[in-house]
Amino acid sequence: MEIVVFGAGSLGSLVGGLLARDHDVTLVARETHARAVRESGLCLEGDVGDGPSRVFPTATTDGTGLEADLAVVTVKSFDTAAAADSLATGSIEAVLSLQNGMGNETTLATRLEAPVLAGTATYGAIVQEPGVVECTGRGEIVLGPRNGGSSARADRVGEAFAAVGLETTVVDDMPRRLWEKLAVNAGINPVTALTATENGMILEEPAADLARAATRETARIARACDVSLSNREALAAMETVAEATAANTSSMAQDIIAERRTEIDAINGYIVARAAENGLEAPTNRTLTALIRTWEQGRDLR
Repeated sequence: MEIVVFGAGSLGSLVGGLLARDHDVTLVARETHARAVRESGLCLEGDVGDGPSRVFPTATTDGTGLEADLAVVTVKSFDTAAAADSLATGSIEAVLSLQNGMGNETTLATRLEAPVLAGTATYGAIVQEPGVVECTGRGEIVLGPRNGGSSARADRVGEAFAAVGLETTVVDDMPRRLWEKLAVNAGINPVTALTATENGMILEEPAADLARAATRETARIARACDVSLSNREALAAMETVAEATAANTSSMAQDIIAERRTEIDAINGYIVARAAENGLEAPTNRTLTALIRTWEQGRDLR
């Protein structure tokens, strides 16, 4: 299978690197990383299973004019539209979003003729240096049609991922899965980002009450959007992830540390927007969104 990974940062490099063991992979990455991969290949470190620890995918900074059976999109949510516009200049048979936040699949679908699959990923990954990616924690990739149901295309993608050792499950309820992940991120990401703490801290007071409130609000808004997600299920998912990744730094906390723009608009901000559309309030998510956006504005990132 010919596969493009658009946005080969930490997660994209790990997924793309593992896929490159069996498939023809092109990584679309930043110049320093792409150059290192072109010159010496991509080194896979950490818990990457059996197989070569160095692979040799194609690497480029130019995402236009590409041809592939599948494009895996792993860019930040605010770069989704630009990624879609670049992919639209080529010939892509199908697209899979493995991104944080909500709304990415809709953005891709409105700009591309190819069918769009939705996915979530709980693998931990970090680019240690250009050309070197480490798996810091094994997780799971869940994927399926973005509007739910089943498809032969989703099954084929799932089989390709599983064949290279990626723990992969193909499901028929992706809308619910996306909202559940949103509930997890809403509780963990902004709290750890604002307090410069690891994920495990949201299991302790006083952060626990704040994280749980954001998660419960998310579940309530999901139900208002006709997605069946109970408070109990959302809280259990959030606390399970926080416990399993207790020593990890969330992606939003990493962005704050590096003084980069965050994905707050596609996480807590998305919840606030959907609440308003349904005549509801989401005060905890609104406060967390306002605080992160204020930090971004203070550093000219918005």
